[in-house]
Amino acid sequence: MKIVGKKELISIIDLELEELDAKIDTGADSNALHCDDIIIENEIVHFTLVDDVHPSYHGKRMSMPLYKLKKVKSSNGQLQIRPSIKVSVEFMGKRYKSIITLTNRADMKLPMLIGRKFLSKRFLVDVSKEYLSKQQ
Repeated sequence: MKIVGKKELISIIDLELEELDAKIDTGADSNALHCDDIIIENEIVHFTLVDDVHPSYHGKRMSMPLYKLKKVKSSNGQLQIRPSIKVSVEFMGKRYKSIITLTNRADMKLPMLIGRKFLSKRFLVDVSKEYLSKQQ
């Protein structure tokens, strides 16, 4: 298993997003992407990317097939129903298929959260490190 830090870079290939800052969160079940104006029409989810660090992504309108609606307990303990998408990601030098929920993470510092389902049986987390992916 590879070791990852508490913050890493991830690229979402299907959304043409490269090197997004992500928080590694073993307390979270699933992955989440910060976006706004989330609308579901005819099994397609439309959303606006929010990432102040990457001006080329910030405000970009995207559309993807809806994978499914998922019940998620948010960081404040409230149950939410979130749309999710299935995408290819590049993380720590390898490609993976991943499910990502879409939510407004305005109160969070990083635009992406990587949860334990994605990490399980692939990665160990060293919380004293950050951005080990840059050493790949």
